[in-house]
Amino acid sequence: MKTVIVDYDAGNVKSLQFALERLGVVGQITNNSELISSADKVIFPGQGEAASAIEKLRSKGLDTLIPQLKQPVLGICLGMQLLCKQTEEGNTQGLGILPAKVVRFPNTVKVPQMGWNTVNHKAEGLFEGIAQDCYMYLVHSYFIPLTDATIAQSQYAGAYSVAVQKDNFCGVQFHPEKSSKNGLRLLENFLKF
Repeated sequence: MKTVIVDYDAGNVKSLQFALERLGVVGQITNNSELISSADKVIFPGQGEAASAIEKLRSKGLDTLIPQLKQPVLGICLGMQLLCKQTEEGNTQGLGILPAKVVRFPNTVKVPQMGWNTVNHKAEGLFEGIAQDCYMYLVHSYFIPLTDATIAQSQYAGAYSVAVQKDNFCGVQFHPEKSSKNGLRLLENFLKF
């Protein structure tokens, strides 16, 4: 099984690669379109600001490649948000895979949300074998509201999506590579898709 981690200078790719190694999987870090297209599993991480991340994807031709992928794809943090149609962050157009709009947390709460938060999920697929109200590690100022694609939610100034799935694309707002045994189990579940 060939697993690739998309490298577009906007993700914490090394810690993700180390997490995969703990599962006995080699995660190849690449921005090569052919390697990404031919992979069995694609992980699309992201950290930083949406507008500059989209520009980096465009500069490598990945903005047109990623939406065409047919194999399982996992977006992480900003990678999950970029799967959406639009984000308020920099009023940026996303990849349009999910018809959702990413919005900013209100000023009534501390932004960014940083730290461990409980996750309530559909106990199947990505979350198989993971307890309800498990803790996952999050760092973010923007979020995806609840949608038809939501498969897990958390609470911060109200309920919001922390995991989504549409067809072969799924995404998590939290960092599984930093979320201890539950995060590793989620990565393991994704690799079984």
